Amino acid sequence: MKIIARPPAFTYIKNHLHADRVPLSHLAEKHGTPLYVYSASTIRERFRTFDTAFKRIHHTVCYSVKANSNLSLLKMLAKMGSGFDVVSGGELERVLAVSRQAARKVVFSGVGKTAAEIDLALKADILIFNVESESELDLLANRAAKMKRKARMALRVNPDVFADTHPYISTGMREHKFGVPLHEVGDLYTRAAARKYLDVAGVSCHIGSQITAVDPFAKALGRVADLVRALQANGHNIRYVDAGGGLGIPYKDEEAETADFSAKSGAYAEALRNALGKLSVHLLLEPGRAIVAPAGLLLSRVLVTKQNGKKRFVIVDAAMNDLIRPALYSAYHSIIPEQWNPMQSSAQPVDVVGPICETGDFFARDRELPALKEGDLVAILDVGAYGMSISSNYNSRMKAAEVMIDGSSAKQVRKRETVKDLMRLES
Repeated sequence: MKIIARPPAFTYIKNHLHADRVPLSHLAEKHGTPLYVYSASTIRERFRTFDTAFKRIHHTVCYSVKANSNLSLLKMLAKMGSGFDVVSGGELERVLAVSRQAARKVVFSGVGKTAAEIDLALKADILIFNVESESELDLLANRAAKMKRKARMALRVNPDVFADTHPYISTGMREHKFGVPLHEVGDLYTRAAARKYLDVAGVSCHIGSQITAVDPFAKALGRVADLVRALQANGHNIRYVDAGGGLGIPYKDEEAETADFSAKSGAYAEALRNALGKLSVHLLLEPGRAIVAPAGLLLSRVLVTKQNGKKRFVIVDAAMNDLIRPALYSAYHSIIPEQWNPMQSSAQPVDVVGPICETGDFFARDRELPALKEGDLVAILDVGAYGMSISSNYNSRMKAAEVMIDGSSAKQVRKRETVKDLMRLES
């Protein structure tokens, strides 16, 4: 069988899987498993590639913090000049912890901002609020007036564009909870312009996540561009257009093998440029998964192998609390052995599952994998986004440690939780 890693982040050297130049077996010995491992060089390269694709238009890349909010990762991106897209006060606090100056490039999205979160963002003087409803518009105006701070704002419009992705992460149709319908936008902009402490500065849209075709993005932004022209003609000083994020990655081996991130980013940038036409605006972009997903893996150790009738199970020490995407979305993640000899081509279909008391605790079903035995290490790929950030303590399991690799150096960027950590806030 064919085993495909994710170069340049993860490659086989002398039959053992490495992160950059660090053997994963050494990381498992030092830090234990399950263990999240990230390649700093890959994250930097993908950020530069994405940013460069938009060099022909005024823009700011605002990394989507919800994809992976580790402080070391955020600090690295801030040093590269990245802005940030946040959807909670907690995410904003993380950005401020790594760089107070980065607040000037923060976009605050989300359908349910609280008064406390808005106050925090006003004090930090963020770049712009993406307002998602009439009631939120009133709340923002009232908080800004009370603090006597001008709030730059955009309305997030719902362009009613279908995106071929999982229904849980599609956000651009009229039946979704996000944004304001296009036919209601004009009146809300007029109301916003009448509020003394609101600066009507932009229009925002985001149609979903893990979208691999560029046409839906172009269609949505084309509708936004028409709206911007109408608003500008009515006297509104619209100078920002937020195109959201959502650019997908190839999770399956046969797709990843031929993927060219530079070409994909270029096609995406060209589609958005064409949709905007000659509009004189500053484009805001919110990539998350596209930057960090292929730069991360989850290292896990085989606990037990067992046969139930015709079914063969490989039970590993990672579980759905560590990586919920397969259980939540039926998401596909490649799984490869830490040690692999290409001369040994034998494989067998197995279910790779965790130890949690749920049938939904699985990473793969009927997956062809080389023979694995107890104590072997396996790597679950493409988990740099929405892996650790959605992890939990279900079954009172401790969250995994995280390690950042940069060339031949390895730095622990999050310690493994202890039982004491789990119970610290309880009485």
